[in-house]
Amino acid sequence: MHSPSIGPTFHETLARIPLDLFASMPRNDQRLKAGEYVAGLLGAHGRKTLRNVASQLGGRAAREQSVHHFISESSWEWEPVRRGLARRTGELLGPRAWVVRPTVVPKAGGHSVGVAEYFAPQLGRTVTGQQSYGAWLASPAAGVPVNWQLVLPADWIEDRSRRQRAHIPATSRALSPEENAGDVALRAARSLSGTPLPVVLDAPELDPLRTGRRFERAGIPLVQRVERRLRLRVDPLALPGHGDLPLTAAWLVGSMRRLWRPGGPAAAGGRSLSMAVPVMLPGSPAGGRRLLVAQWPESDPAAARLWLADGSMRQAEVLALARLAEVVDRDDAQVATRVGLRDFAGRSFRGWHRHITLASVAHLACVGADLGAGPPHRPAATRPPLLLGAG
Repeated sequence: MHSPSIGPTFHETLARIPLDLFASMPRNDQRLKAGEYVAGLLGAHGRKTLRNVASQLGGRAAREQSVHHFISESSWEWEPVRRGLARRTGELLGPRAWVVRPTVVPKAGGHSVGVAEYFAPQLGRTVTGQQSYGAWLASPAAGVPVNWQLVLPADWIEDRSRRQRAHIPATSRALSPEENAGDVALRAARSLSGTPLPVVLDAPELDPLRTGRRFERAGIPLVQRVERRLRLRVDPLALPGHGDLPLTAAWLVGSMRRLWRPGGPAAAGGRSLSMAVPVMLPGSPAGGRRLLVAQWPESDPAAARLWLADGSMRQAEVLALARLAEVVDRDDAQVATRVGLRDFAGRSFRGWHRHITLASVAHLACVGADLGAGPPHRPAATRPPLLLGAG
């Protein structure tokens, strides 16, 4: 998907933004500033710093101070905006699943909230930075991020001065990666009514046993990407004669050639192969029956992506859900960078959450324009003139 062409003027850009998403903000000036901030994200070139966004609104020092106050110090809550964003995205995309994935943003210095050492899969090394988990609503057409969880290591939770400087809520605590991913997924799932959508968890480093238990209790189908070294047992009821010895997922895929099937077009072009084998997770109650599904380019078996799904799912269903992770990969690269999802340079917890929430609204505006969704819903009242005062 290509980034859409946003109108050349500030007012034309603002017209593409669903301003009614900000109806929960208690003051009119806050609602106006939210729309202006999103328009600034869409119009600014380069990194979407507070200064760069403010430059789209006039650029004077007073404007920059007002933008900083609105993001880092004002009183509006981001969760109601995210719930509205989920509903609007659901109307636009007709999503098939939530895709949950981690992101690491390198940071210089140790002052940005949550900064610690994390392994960044996209870079293949450990970096100093912020880590977050994002929950994206995804369809075959597009993906839009609608909920976020910032990882807060114990060093930030237990250091009182750090907590105070970053305005970290007293209720926050250090969570495991599995807890962080589960929290953002389940919170996102509650933002939409009706039968919960499946969750595609694109985080192979997470323990599938610990993760799966939480989703089972919530009654939400889970498809989780897993590491090649994960040890599993072949389900003897489905494939007798394979013994009881745990084997790595990679060995199972490579050794059961009789289960290989054509898998349709590969993400990078050409054809792919896929396979599915019923397995059990050692240590899981009642055997923990799952379905291991793999897909790889016909020319490169080492590039296989492995997914562990609920045992009741079919291979084709799992592959269709797994492809949504590739949709999110694409839109993260093509749209998220454009709207500044990773560009917040402030230091506070609430500033990070407000910026990334409004950047997600900007992402929806881009996707809606690209899909030709037409003008966004708006309140019945005529929109007041633009202003950006203190507040």
